[in-house]
Amino acid sequence: MAAREELGDEFLESLMDTSLYSMGAYFSDQHPELIDEVIEQSEEIERAGLRRYAEERSISLEACFETLLTGLAVRYYKAVAG
Repeated sequence: MAAREELGDEFLESLMDTSLYSMGAYFSDQHPELIDEVIEQSEEIERAGLRRYAEERSISLEACFETLLTGLAVRYYKAVAG
């Protein structure tokens, strides 16, 4: 393997060694049926903003943030893991 490829592999491995990756992997393993839903909700939150999304749906700001973070983690996991 060329040195450049080895550096690329090392970089990808470093991406897997993060809390966000672990969170996305755990959610994906435990709730595969909810992956598309949590990604969709997190994208809606990104577009609307935390406060507005939470207010429109009468949910707490904390619950809204947790959904956003979970969706981001799942997308990160899927992007790195392929």
